Amino acid sequence: MTERVTGTVKWFNASKGYGFIERQDGPDVFVHYSAIQSDGFRSLQEGQRVEFTIEKG
Repeated sequence: MTERVTGTVKWFNASKGYGFIERQDGPDVFVHYSAIQSDGFRSLQEGQRVEFTIEKG
């Protein structure tokens, strides 16, 4: 089972579709809009708390 991690959105550029999430216990993590599980327009807001899994890509 993959471990779920929490973090805070450092920044996200909705027009380019990517950004970074800041973790408390590790390096920042790249996020692409295609990985966002949401209905409608998939975007994140700076400062938003999120839960995610890390995949090597």
